[in-house]
Amino acid sequence: MISWFSLPAAQRPLFAVFVSALILLTLCCIFSLLLGAGGLSPTASFQTLLGNGSADAEFTVFHLRATRTVIGLFIGLMLGIAGALMQSVARNPLAEPGLLGVSAGSSLAVAITLVLGASTATLTVGVAQFGALLGCLCVLGVARMQGQQNDPIRLVLAGAALSSLLLAVTSLLLLFDQRAADEIRFWVTGSVAGRDTNTLLSVLPSMLVAGLCVLYAAKPLASLALGERVAIGLGHKPKRIRGVVIFAVALLVGGATAIAGPVAFIGLVVPFTARALVGPDIRRTLWLCLPLGPIIVITADVISRLVAQPAEMPLGVLTAVVGAPVLLLIVRSRRLPTL
Repeated sequence: MISWFSLPAAQRPLFAVFVSALILLTLCCIFSLLLGAGGLSPTASFQTLLGNGSADAEFTVFHLRATRTVIGLFIGLMLGIAGALMQSVARNPLAEPGLLGVSAGSSLAVAITLVLGASTATLTVGVAQFGALLGCLCVLGVARMQGQQNDPIRLVLAGAALSSLLLAVTSLLLLFDQRAADEIRFWVTGSVAGRDTNTLLSVLPSMLVAGLCVLYAAKPLASLALGERVAIGLGHKPKRIRGVVIFAVALLVGGATAIAGPVAFIGLVVPFTARALVGPDIRRTLWLCLPLGPIIVITADVISRLVAQPAEMPLGVLTAVVGAPVLLLIVRSRRLPTL
């Protein structure tokens, strides 16, 4: 019998690929509970999972590691879906929330709030989501000013320039406020370690809204990939679809940024991997992004605990190290894929 993996990506059965990814995700979660910095060995961690561990071991496994595993799962899910949506609406595989100013806008909003007297412990998710939405709107506004709002290349270039500007403004604000700089220093590197589950709970309602937006926009996005005229001919309204997608991306990226800080390249790597496995259809890609995003984030988090023991490498640093080669691979390919 021919394995589904030997078939062309677009012909592979989505259910088989999705189930395989879920199995891999389960294994990643188990390894996340077993492995980590500190004196608790994998064997002792496994015994703790079976109910035979000490009080300290149970705290490490069920509180510290389990919490960051759950947070990593949601971060991967949000950034993976957001990346797929951005690439689909921009019709460009290089479109990524960090590149198009979404993460930079979110970070700037957080920095402004800190300068005004807040702390990272009291930040609301809405601040990061509002900043993410403004970042999206600024990029689209810059592209429209040039009269090329439908040009994906110009959109990405505008996003890269605006991201640099927003990050520069963020750095300038923090330069003149040492307290805010101290507050944001650990957060800005991007990490799931030591994060508060209360923030995750506050993100869940906006995740539900974003999920409804994705369900509404998935089919029209598939039609939009065939061209704007085709989408209009099928009864869809491209401007409305883009607006819904941008709103969903702002909710997802802003929520992820509020929880873990800006984590780079997840929104690029996850859709790229999903398309390589199941083809370019956005509906199939979105389904596969659900387990792939958590797989990549949790795996990166486990590696970040082990590579610099007894300390830990920030998750955002490791994802940048992994994501940069993927970006170069896409750019250097003989034929830049289109969506």
